[in-house]
Amino acid sequence: MFVAMNRFKVFKESTAEFETVWRNRDTRLNEMKGFVEFHLLRGPEAEDHVLYSSHTVWASEDDFKAWTTSEQFRAVHARAPNTKPLYAGHPQFEGFTSVQSVTRTRAVAAE
Repeated sequence: MFVAMNRFKVFKESTAEFETVWRNRDTRLNEMKGFVEFHLLRGPEAEDHVLYSSHTVWASEDDFKAWTTSEQFRAVHARAPNTKPLYAGHPQFEGFTSVQSVTRTRAVAAE
């Protein structure tokens, strides 16, 4: 498993617009071999921004790399909005290869 993450420092006044852009975009991720899941995560607030992370899980790093050179990737990123900047600087990429995974094996009863 490979996890690809981009961290964004979103200006506080732009959080609603940033989330709307992500919710309304055509990702085309489901067309890609090895795609498992995607999450947009909202993190802690700082004085001037809110930290967000896009978190994509892939079957392998090779599957992720294939995404970054695919027609689907180019098409999705070509349609990125050219409006006012919603976040400071460039997204910070982080990639992780799984060394251990633990999954739930049975449902836990509610207390």
